[in-house]
Amino acid sequence: MPKKLDEMRNSTWRLFLTAQIQVIEQIQERLSAANLPPLEWYDVLWALKDTPEQRLRLSELAEQVLLSRSNLTRLLDRLEKQKLLRREPCLTDRRGTFAVLTEAGAAMQKKMWAIYSQGIAEYFGDQLSDEEVKVMQQALKKILGVIAIHH
Repeated sequence: MPKKLDEMRNSTWRLFLTAQIQVIEQIQERLSAANLPPLEWYDVLWALKDTPEQRLRLSELAEQVLLSRSNLTRLLDRLEKQKLLRREPCLTDRRGTFAVLTEAGAAMQKKMWAIYSQGIAEYFGDQLSDEEVKVMQQALKKILGVIAIHH
């Protein structure tokens, strides 16, 4: 049975959420100022770039970017319209479709990463000591481990 939420943990939770939202907003503003697409586009492009064949089934992609299938479909429509990815049918499963990263998509991911990584460094990495990073990493892994067990 979970313990009752105490004030320190509750305020830490609120700080965690606030910091995450504000850092993402700052990075999004930088992307926008550089005339680059929204951060959600980056997540899809990176997920595709991170695979050996630079393609994923739509169901796998939805899991990796934490979007519902309908939201992912709309996002993929926008990315495809910009020629950053293309859809290909799965030859072994008629119902399956792959999202495939294009050269333009890989180039866009690289441009976006230059801005994104600067923001992560400035607003997150540079603010923490190596020891704080280790403690934070251990704590987040512990949280994700509990969620994996309960899922």
